[in-house]
Order: sequence, then C-alpha cells, then structure tokens
Amino acid sequence: MKIALCQINPIVGKLEYNKKKIIEGYNKAVEAKVDLAVFPELALVGYPPLDLIEKSEFREAVNNAAKEIASQTDSVGLIFGTITEELNKVGRDIYNSAVLCFNGEIQFTQHKTLIPNYDVFDEMRYFNSAESVSVFEYKGEKLGISICEDIWNDENYWYRRRYRKDPIKDLMNQNASLLINISASPYYYGKRSTRKEMLSALSKKDKTPLVYVCCVGAQTDLIFDGTSMCFDNNGNLVKLGKAYEEDFLVYDTKEKLNPISNCEDTFEEEVLNSLIFGLREYCSKLNFKKVVIGLSGGIDSALVTYIAVKAIGAENVNVLVMPSKYSSKESLKDAEELIKNLNIKSDNVSIQPVVDETLKQLDTILNSNSKSITEENLQARVRGIYLMAYSNNFGHLLLTTGNKSECAVGYCTLYGDMCGGIAVIADVYKTDVYRIANNINRNGEIIPKNIIDKAPSAELKPNQTDQDTLPPYEMLDKILKMYLEENKEFEEINKVINDEEIVKKVLRMVDSSEFKRNQSAPVLRVSSKAFGYGRRYPIVQGWRM
Repeated sequence: MKIALCQINPIVGKLEYNKKKIIEGYNKAVEAKVDLAVFPELALVGYPPLDLIEKSEFREAVNNAAKEIASQTDSVGLIFGTITEELNKVGRDIYNSAVLCFNGEIQFTQHKTLIPNYDVFDEMRYFNSAESVSVFEYKGEKLGISICEDIWNDENYWYRRRYRKDPIKDLMNQNASLLINISASPYYYGKRSTRKEMLSALSKKDKTPLVYVCCVGAQTDLIFDGTSMCFDNNGNLVKLGKAYEEDFLVYDTKEKLNPISNCEDTFEEEVLNSLIFGLREYCSKLNFKKVVIGLSGGIDSALVTYIAVKAIGAENVNVLVMPSKYSSKESLKDAEELIKNLNIKSDNVSIQPVVDETLKQLDTILNSNSKSITEENLQARVRGIYLMAYSNNFGHLLLTTGNKSECAVGYCTLYGDMCGGIAVIADVYKTDVYRIANNINRNGEIIPKNIIDKAPSAELKPNQTDQDTLPPYEMLDKILKMYLEENKEFEEINKVINDEEIVKKVLRMVDSSEFKRNQSAPVLRVSSKAFGYGRRYPIVQGWRM
C-alpha cells in the first residue's frame, strides 16, 4: 500500500484553518497517486483542546467540519484525528477518534482506547475509552488503526505497563496487516529515540509494517517535534519526517528501503532547536511580532536573547540593560558585547534612582534596620516595572530568563524577574545552560566567553555570587534531577550526594517555592518533567515543610 504521511501543524481550536490544512494535504496525496493519506491525532481540533471540548457549540462545529472534509474525498482514503460524540442513556460520550473517509463519507471510526492521565496528559477529564478495536479492510489490507497512547503499552517492551488493555495486540489478533498510529506526542529530549526503539520492537515482533504520523508545532508549553516514522516488517526505520517543521512523505510498504539508524541529535542541539521552535510558535500563534528581554550580562539572559534572535530575527528582539549601583562594569561590558554580536536593539536605563526613592518612601512603614532582602527584591521588581512598561507601550512580548535550577529553589523574585509571557529556559538546568552556550560558540564566539567563565551572580548586593546561598550548580542540578524527574526522596538522593544538610536544604527550598512557580509564566517543556501543568504539587502541604 502506498501511504502519504501528512505531518501538519494545527492550531488548537482554529477549525477552518485546520480543515483547510487537511484538505490541502489530502489533495496533494491524491496528486501523488497514493492509496491512503494519514494525518495526526486530533488534527482537526489541535492538541490539546482542553476545556474547548466542553462547549457544545465547538463540538457541533467540529462534527460539521469533519463531514465537510469527508465530502471532499474520492477513492483515495483519508485518516485524520478528531473528536466524536455518541448519545447514550445517560447523556453523551465524547471520544478522541480516528476517522477513515473515502467516496465522500466517513466510512469507519476508531476511538482511542488508552486514555492517559499523567504528567501533561489529562484526557480522562474529557474522553471516554473505546470499548473495542476493529481492523478495517481497505484495498487488500487489514488496517489496524490506533491513536497515540494505544501503541505505548506493549507487554514485551515495557517492564511495567500502565494499562491492562493492549489495543495493538487485539488488532494483531484480528490479523491486521498494516498498523497505523496517529499521534500528538509532546517532545522532550530522548523521547524520539525511545519512540523509534519501541515502535521498531513492535513492528519486528508482529512482522507488520507500521506507520506513525505525529503532529508538529507548539501549543503554549508543549512542543511537538513531528519526525513521523515508517517501519518495515523487520522493524527497520525506513522513513523519517522532518523535525520541527511540516512535512509530507510517501511510504510504499512493498518498497525495499535502507534502514535509518539515527533519529535524534545531541542534547545541546536538540534542546536548543526545540526552544527556538517553541518560542517561534508561541509568538506566531499569539501574533507577537517582537519581544523584549532584560539583559544583565549573565549567562541566562544571554542564552534567552540568542534563542529569541534565532526564533524571530534580530530585528525583532529588543533588550533593556538596567544597571544598579551593584552592577559590575564587566557585566555591562559583556552585555554590550553580546548586543553587538547579535546585532540587536538595546536601551540602557538605570534603576537606581527609582530604587533609592522607593526605599526612602518605604522607610516610614518598614521600621527595620535590616533591609537586605527587601532591597534585593526591590531591584528585581523595579526592573520588572521597566520591562512591563516597555512591553505595554510597544506591544512586545516579555520573555523571562530564569533557568530550571533557579525556579526550582525559588532563586527568583515574584513580580520582578519572573515577569513575562513565556519562560523560555525554565526547563533547562543551569549546568545545561552552560553546555548549550558552549555549543553555540563551537564555531566562533557569539556569547562572550567572559559571560560563560565568570561566577554566576544576581548582582543585587556587593560581591554577591549564587553560591553564597546555593550549593555548586553541579551538585544542585544532580539533586534536582533526582528529585524532580526521577521522583527520588531524601534517603535515595543522600546516598548519591552524601551530605544530609545540603540535600535537606535543597528539598525544603524546592517544596517551599511552589507558590512562586504557581504564578509563573508558561514553561517551554524540553525534559520529562517540567514545571507547570505536568507537575501538580500542593502549595500547602506538610510532607517536609
């Protein structure tokens, strides 16, 4: 069978736009003389549609759009993802479905069986599970159609499975001759290699060709990398879609193709490309043409500025340099050098007069001889005022510059450096920020070497460094990764770190800072556990507090 994989970038809720994408892709597939065109999971509505699904008017519009798409089909088959609903004795059942259309009508519908309810997934809130799965005979093949999670539960691959049901096994028991999985699978580093390995094992075990079609794009914090895959009946990856862009590829199951061995770049390249793509998508889909960043001369704001330039162009990136009396000449020089290297627009305005006057006015109510923390936070908040004023005045999107390590332990100021519309590197540990920066400079210095080499500092008081209050970032990040991404607790972590006081301090800092993260900007997700929707931790709790 000759199959067109249509890797598109839908927009959540933009039905006319998505409908047009599907029809245009289908027409291209017809011109390519294929037997079947396949689009991703929920291609018509975008993923994840969240509470839009609860609107009856929205569901009705989706149903009408699906019928319109089907009406455009001829003898070439079309599979795309959408929501469907069925009446029952109680009310309505809503499903995440794959529909197969040809000859002007929807001929077959397969609902999703495995409904994920972990990390960033909350599909149980909206969707019912399929009661059964069925193959569909089409042009001499028995199609086994599944949706995303349905294929992630093979008993021979996974040490522990999440679900008792295995819809793929059920399809194979019905003698499926071709497996098709439509997907909207959010990316993080390492997941693409896992996909390849898992799908390869499945197609090899079942001796069945497998077509996996994934959407591309970013929806707020979630980044979808595309890279649709085709496997022959020996488990070889033989077709691979482009990463971070739309693609159209044709796979003939009878054609003998050479195996593709590598599907993922290095950590530094993948994470950087993912963040650039995620920011570009956020700006594009929310119609932000320009961004503004507070540039300090430190590594984090330098990396965010570089990402912004790559995402939307140097002409659309504006930075504010906002020195205080504690800002070092070296940092200001480093900031100016980066501005020159990236050829971006900048403004330099001191925050000190506003800080001094505010402290003077607060004297009557603070009644304290010790204002160290107050003054430090005030500096960050005055910078936030400047940045938000610039954003409001010019309509630019403000980018926050905090990294994952700082966000984890609360080394950030509410209504100060946390101001902004999107947190670009808040899922990147500090040590990884340096790795990515060094990789950017591999062919020549773009981020000034002094920014990378100097001791990190917020420069909110004399001779301050991050390590005045935090353990070395190498140790801190090791603790944080075990705690946040591996769900390890004190005893397990301390066996590795071997310093009870530091481990206790770090875990306490993470837990007590939850209220800050709850008010932060959306975080572009590039790890298996990012702050935000995928980590739902109680603010008020007594486990370690």
